[in-house]
Amino acid sequence: MTTTPLPVTLDDVRDAADRIKGVAHRTPVLHSRTLDALVGAEVHLKCENYQRVGAFKFRGAYNAASRLGPEQLARGIAAYSSGNHAQAVALAARELGTRAVIVMPEDTPRSKREATAGYGAEIVTYDRYTGDRAAIAQALAEERGLTLIPPYEHPHVIAGQGTAALELLEEVGELDALVVPVGGGGLIAGSATAAKGLLPGIRVIGVEPEAGDDTKRSLEAGHRVTVPVPRTIADGQAIDTPGELTFSVNRRLVDDIALVGDDEIRDAMRFAFERLKTVIEPSGASPLAALLAGRAGRLTGRIGVIVSGGNIDAERFARLCATGT
Repeated sequence: MTTTPLPVTLDDVRDAADRIKGVAHRTPVLHSRTLDALVGAEVHLKCENYQRVGAFKFRGAYNAASRLGPEQLARGIAAYSSGNHAQAVALAARELGTRAVIVMPEDTPRSKREATAGYGAEIVTYDRYTGDRAAIAQALAEERGLTLIPPYEHPHVIAGQGTAALELLEEVGELDALVVPVGGGGLIAGSATAAKGLLPGIRVIGVEPEAGDDTKRSLEAGHRVTVPVPRTIADGQAIDTPGELTFSVNRRLVDDIALVGDDEIRDAMRFAFERLKTVIEPSGASPLAALLAGRAGRLTGRIGVIVSGGNIDAERFARLCATGT
């Protein structure tokens, strides 16, 4: 039986790493003996909350945008995002001397919206519960002659996101498992491509909020499944359907999906702040939550975790951690 080649390879991730070198940060890896004791394994946190724009998204956005030709760059870039990809495309556009127009939900956290505008992007809003963001952005791009860079449905975006896992493995060596947050699936698709390309036996585990288990359901069904738009504090994971391209990768490379509740995410955010002295946004905290709450199964040995971002304003962070609302 012939197996269809995957749309992204380890070589693509390595090529992306070369392209973003010196532009994206090589983010730190944190290790805590307290965390190890709680989890019962050696845990290494790849801290993309210290990446430019405060999240891993800059890797994929810059890898994709930097490949555009002069005419495309002259016309500009469009994107749609709940926040982190928006900031990433806005910054990539500024770095490359072009303009960006970003379609964002009306309820995007204020810090992400203000940061996106601060990088020079024009923002167009929509209602995430009634509007089709991809259709809105596509229509806008066609009307204005912009090149659309989606948040995950693009091989160059996926390859760029995979550089986080590539760097983690280069720094800490072999791992037994890699735990990654899942929204549209771009980060875990790129991470799994890098990880399994280097270590075929590694387990790759995704983490979703309980309210938005579309990838878990899709992997179990063998095809993409749509769920109601999730209402969760993890706004970066409030996706109702896995990407078609990302799902084609994840159904072959991802071993399992763990689910976490909003209260468990809050606990992980508090733990990271109090014990690791680092601020993580809800989506970035979900894989740590899965480990602390035992939702990822019994993992032993050496575990890598992609902490995807830290974009949360002080008021919301304090409210979530202090009152749980």
